[in-house]
Amino acid sequence: MATLSLSAGLVLGPIVGLLATLAMDRVMPRLPEGATAPRVAAGVLTGTPVDRAPERLATRVHYVAGGGAGLLFVGLLSAVQAALGVGIAVALAVAGPAMLALMVGFFALVPLPRAQGLPRQRLPRIRRDWALCAATYVAAATLLVAVAAAV
Repeated sequence: MATLSLSAGLVLGPIVGLLATLAMDRVMPRLPEGATAPRVAAGVLTGTPVDRAPERLATRVHYVAGGGAGLLFVGLLSAVQAALGVGIAVALAVAGPAMLALMVGFFALVPLPRAQGLPRQRLPRIRRDWALCAATYVAAATLLVAVAAAV
């Protein structure tokens, strides 16, 4: 049963997060509201309407959050392994859906309701597209950790 050490997790987490964010970047432009999530975050941080949120800040927040989410995912994975005493495959099967729920839930409950300048009609599409982007992130992160654990 392969487990991740704390130091390995601290190194692996941000790398997995950034690579999973790059995978997400391939999906975002293909969705009607796929690129909106980073602008929502930037708009909330600056107090500006989403459509006027600084693009550079949106990009930076996107990648910093992606790296941080990678740390969270690897930490969640380690916690599942420790708590349940299971191998990496089972831990990934448990941590993956939990991570997806955390990503979607956090976005839908924290920054999105605070965003300025978004018509209510757009909110369901934004949530749906974010869920698809987050699913891509989690799938990529799961695959990357599985490969890293097999090496």
